[in-house]
Amino acid sequence: MKPTRRDLALLLPALAAIDSKAQAAALSSKAYKFDEIPVKASGADGANKTRSILKGALHSGFALEVHETELPPGGVPHPPHRHLHEEMFVVLEGSVDFTVNDATTRLGPGSAGIAASNDLHGIGNGSAALCRYVVFALGDDK
Repeated sequence: MKPTRRDLALLLPALAAIDSKAQAAALSSKAYKFDEIPVKASGADGANKTRSILKGALHSGFALEVHETELPPGGVPHPPHRHLHEEMFVVLEGSVDFTVNDATTRLGPGSAGIAASNDLHGIGNGSAALCRYVVFALGDDK
């Protein structure tokens, strides 16, 4: 059976509904208490700790994801990588070695870094003390 234009027109609302469900959930006003956010352990011996703070879309549909990571001395969350969305982070405690496009900078508390779309980047704790930082993933990979 060959579909008609009318058949295709009837499918459009269904396709729109599927697409809207695939988008991130809209973020509403909310307080996030640090002690109530579950901790996910990863890395060697589960020494890396991550708290997923929020993930969703702003009123404009712009995707935002925020998480806090704690790395032990010598720890890395994952190998250097690239993605379409931008990422920004702020160091809360200790120091991190931020590498972007083969250039590495050590950043201390209050310092920030940003990785532009498709730039090769990575982060690690090259110090002898624990470090903590918050990541803001800006946009999505569509």
